[in-house]
Amino acid sequence: MISNSYEPPVFTDEHRLEKLKNVLPAIEELFQNEFTINHFPGLIYGIVVDGQIFSSRSFGYIDVEQKVPPTTKSLFRIASMTKSVTAMAIVKLRDDGKLRLDDPIGRYIPEVTITDELTTDGPIITIRHLLIQDAGMPEDDPWGDRQLALPEEEFLKLLKTGITLSNPPGTIWEYTNLAYAMLGRIITVVSEISYQKYIKREILDPLGMTNTFWEYSDAPSELLVNGYRWECEHYLKEIPLPDGSFGAMGGLISSIEDFSKYVSFHLQAWPARNEPEYGPLRRSSLREMHHPWNFIKLEMYPHRPCPVTSAYCYGLFWSKNHDGVVSIDHSGGLPGFGSNWVMLPEHGIGLISFANSTYADLGHINTNIIDQLIKLADLQPRKLPISKILAERKEQLINLLLKTNWKMSDSELSMIFAENFFIDTSLELRKATFEELLNQIGQIVAIEELTPKNQLRGAFHIKGENGSIRVSFNLSPESLPLIQQIKLKKVDQ
Repeated sequence: MISNSYEPPVFTDEHRLEKLKNVLPAIEELFQNEFTINHFPGLIYGIVVDGQIFSSRSFGYIDVEQKVPPTTKSLFRIASMTKSVTAMAIVKLRDDGKLRLDDPIGRYIPEVTITDELTTDGPIITIRHLLIQDAGMPEDDPWGDRQLALPEEEFLKLLKTGITLSNPPGTIWEYTNLAYAMLGRIITVVSEISYQKYIKREILDPLGMTNTFWEYSDAPSELLVNGYRWECEHYLKEIPLPDGSFGAMGGLISSIEDFSKYVSFHLQAWPARNEPEYGPLRRSSLREMHHPWNFIKLEMYPHRPCPVTSAYCYGLFWSKNHDGVVSIDHSGGLPGFGSNWVMLPEHGIGLISFANSTYADLGHINTNIIDQLIKLADLQPRKLPISKILAERKEQLINLLLKTNWKMSDSELSMIFAENFFIDTSLELRKATFEELLNQIGQIVAIEELTPKNQLRGAFHIKGENGSIRVSFNLSPESLPLIQQIKLKKVDQ
């Protein structure tokens, strides 16, 4: 049964977009500084808000010799930003009943041979292990990047010859491009067409990403971006890498305009709500992609006072800072290019940036800048409306605590409190505890608004002359939720 009364979190700041607009000059200046100090030949960024590009700016050139500036249609190699697209294809095949995430990879790639499984108690490597990067394979960025154009038959030969593990499978996160190349092979086997064609047909085309390509020869030459590396105080042009069997880990070519559609599709998955679906995946499957499945580490950033916890999702990174702000992102890097996209699901914004410089570290740049964006614009996350049952229980509590002084019949109390409530703590002790707190805060001057944690949990303050009482309460999971717990705490002014 689906509730028609559920209200999802909403933005309550009517000046939200105006605040964002006011800080755009400061954000542009931050990117300008990064462009200059990092010697990027060209740089472009786009801010995505509520399903569209809210702002975009560019610096430098996509062709240094011809001095051609970047535009939102300019085509950059987005490298490992491709991984979440590959993961999305796997999840779609799962949703369509074509595979299971816990299927052994050998079912689809019988050519795979592990040279040394390291331990006798390891699990069979599954599709899920590949998705969340704990298949036991080593970090392989330098090697993996140069395999991009590897032909399919050579890739299968590589797998058959043997893969060496760095860790027992299922024990620790380690970033591996090979895992996502293998996912590409699984897509090809299951769909019976190349992973490139499957992703274009099932993901790119439905999202209207008609300006996103796998191969340079398929893209409009006038939009293609030249990649460079900064060496000995000069820009040296990188040779473009063709597409191949490793493209599923990092081969896509896209633009700010096109990729913003992909970011918008991810953003619209939040919050969970009762609305029609659109696009290649259900919102619940997208949120599954965003879930922190595999813990990575606590990490310090120079601009942050406390560590940030991070985890790997399906082709995406998840992080949460000390303010409780959750971000989802992924970077990309190849010879000639660096990229990153990051989104804040609870704030409804995303940031994409591309540079045509070898392994440009736009991940740290975007992280810093989106933190500044939140701070400067004082952006607040969506707020959850108060559920009807939570509001009703609050009023009953106020009546009980402040008006009737706990004087109710047993039958009346049983309509408010769950079976455990007075068994856990007696009525007499609860009454005495509350009276003591009331004496400490003095005369009551206000009862503040309830702050919901979810549909069945919330807190409010009873404000007195000398302090406040924080009243937090949880409801039971019964068909008619009753109060199962109350916590009372004095809060000084």
